[in-house]
Amino acid sequence: MSRPTISIHRVKRLLDQFGTKRILVIGDLMLDEFIWGRASRISPEAPVPVVEIERESTHLGGAGNVVHNLRSLEADVVVLGVVGRDRAGDRISETLSELGAETSGLLVDPSRPTTVKTRIIAHNQQVVRADRESRRPLSPPLTEQLIARFTERLDECDGVVISDYDKGVITPQLLQRILPLAEAAGKPVFLDPKLRNFKHYSPVTLLKPNQREAEQITHIEIADEASLLEAGRTILQWLQCQHLLITRGELGMTLFSGDGQVTHIPTVTREVYDVTGAGDTTMAALALAFVSGAPPLEAAILANYAASVVIGKVGTVPVTPQDILTAIRLTDAES
Repeated sequence: MSRPTISIHRVKRLLDQFGTKRILVIGDLMLDEFIWGRASRISPEAPVPVVEIERESTHLGGAGNVVHNLRSLEADVVVLGVVGRDRAGDRISETLSELGAETSGLLVDPSRPTTVKTRIIAHNQQVVRADRESRRPLSPPLTEQLIARFTERLDECDGVVISDYDKGVITPQLLQRILPLAEAAGKPVFLDPKLRNFKHYSPVTLLKPNQREAEQITHIEIADEASLLEAGRTILQWLQCQHLLITRGELGMTLFSGDGQVTHIPTVTREVYDVTGAGDTTMAALALAFVSGAPPLEAAILANYAASVVIGKVGTVPVTPQDILTAIRLTDAES
């Protein structure tokens, strides 16, 4: 399969536009906590490794990681979301402010914990993950507050990213209000979906499920090209979104357009260390490229290069414009 290409000159022109764009991000904010160490023995209490802790680190996850990537790619960001009244919520708020994101739309819900995903890493391999979270839908009053802030800030933004991690912030009530607002304002909407809210994801400009999510949504096992095409076209028909990008891990991405065009984008060959946050990076680069003037295929190709950078590192890490240029040069040199 030939690889759809984009010239490095074209990529540079798009990257130069990133710093002039402002994206509104709304969704489930999380804190990714990493405990790093080494394991040299098995516990006598259970057949599990004993990890001797050497250091700890925290990073923004979920919608927060989308924000981090957008800021790393030099865009302005308005963030709307909810945290708990706890240490993790304070950490998220502080980190977003340090990144320079606009946080006036960050709400506090004392009745729910901030979502925290704790990963224990030994010898650059994840040993276990523990989650602290509530998936309870956001209360109607908080939902109304988010809608009000969305309405206030929409006009000043070039596009909207909705990051649904099924933690309760993105609800049918919220989607039914904000999606028509964005469409009426002519703002492109890019959405990372989950099964629970699927039938409410309309109208959107581009939906970006991974292969497992596409299978869950359609009840079609994607085992070959025919089943992939069936699943993609089924989603397009159900939601009538303009574009659909199914990410497929080591198999790359497949872009479906409402006009019937389908393009397979092979993965950029790299050694995979950790896929944590790769979907958030893809979304950030995709949205920014699109609002910077890239057609959907060019935006997807650029996002594919961005994802190739982060899967080659351990942990939740953002991508920079220079990272993308380096990845393209490396691929060009190898071809």
